[in-house]
Amino acid sequence: MPGGTEDPFFRRPLWLQTRCAGRILWAYDEEHVDALTAYVGARLRERRASPTMAMFARLPAWMKAAERRDEVLAGLTALRALAQLSTPADRSDAAHERGDRPRQHGNVLLRGGPH
Repeated sequence: MPGGTEDPFFRRPLWLQTRCAGRILWAYDEEHVDALTAYVGARLRERRASPTMAMFARLPAWMKAAERRDEVLAGLTALRALAQLSTPADRSDAAHERGDRPRQHGNVLLRGGPH
């Protein structure tokens, strides 16, 4: 089901994840980060019925709370920085399942269990 911390098709953890306000803040890509940043950073949020605005209605309350605005915006800034990194080993620890963090072995990047 879309809307979790894993890709809905491949069932793998999303790379753009970071801890924020005691929870996991995630995004699919930089465009998603931009949309969330615009919404969370807005001082006045207008209600309009459009397909793209439906995403914002389903955001958790902690992300929309004014007292968490600065913390969530800082988390989104961290996600934007993660999006700029090029290798899985550079990604946040929150983006990897237990024991699934890529490990460097010579010039090869290994994933999963023992190799």
